Amino acid sequence: MRFVAAAGPLCYLWVWHPVEAINRKLIRPSLNEIKEQIAPPRRAPPQKKPAPPDQTNAENFYYVKQMQAKTPMVFVLRDGETLHGTIEWYDKCCLKVNRTGVPNILLYKPAIKYMYKEG
Repeated sequence: MRFVAAAGPLCYLWVWHPVEAINRKLIRPSLNEIKEQIAPPRRAPPQKKPAPPDQTNAENFYYVKQMQAKTPMVFVLRDGETLHGTIEWYDKCCLKVNRTGVPNILLYKPAIKYMYKEG
């Protein structure tokens, strides 16, 4: 690089040597382009697990198993009374219990506190 004096005191011009032309991007890249280069692309958020079913049919499976085996059961009612017998059939709201020596009975499920196998 060299200095060339111009007309007038203390005024200089810069003279540059020829340089190869470089392709420069004159417009600043958008912020989105920069983010894409820096950060890896985002994955879709993991999907939530599906909600469990409202009914598992475990109760129905238990009743069918006890009916087929004719398992002697003890039913404890909400008022503390206990009944002994085998399940003959069931539906959405009640059980029919076969008892020996006494009449069969239809029990409403909400009246049963709990039940277990006799013996």
